[in-house]
Amino acid sequence: MNSRVVERGRMVYVRDAGMQTSEVLRNIDRLLQGAGSDKSKLLTAQVWLSDMKDYEAHTAAWIAWVDPDNPPLRACMQSVLQPETRVEIMVTAAK
Repeated sequence: MNSRVVERGRMVYVRDAGMQTSEVLRNIDRLLQGAGSDKSKLLTAQVWLSDMKDYEAHTAAWIAWVDPDNPPLRACMQSVLQPETRVEIMVTAAK
């Protein structure tokens, strides 16, 4: 187990951060796959943006990525992040 993925029973918790939403989402795909899950099994997503001016670009990347038949509940808020981090996303998924 590493600090990016925590598995408890049939639940998988993934946290990752990066400069762009699409990069973070690719990392989430990889981490979920490694834990025996995938984006179609997402239950919730919490998104922190360093600047809400990025909300529109984030949402466009999110919509292009998310499973349209199984979208999770998503909350998006502004937060103070590391200077090089534009977005941080934490998801909860079933296995």
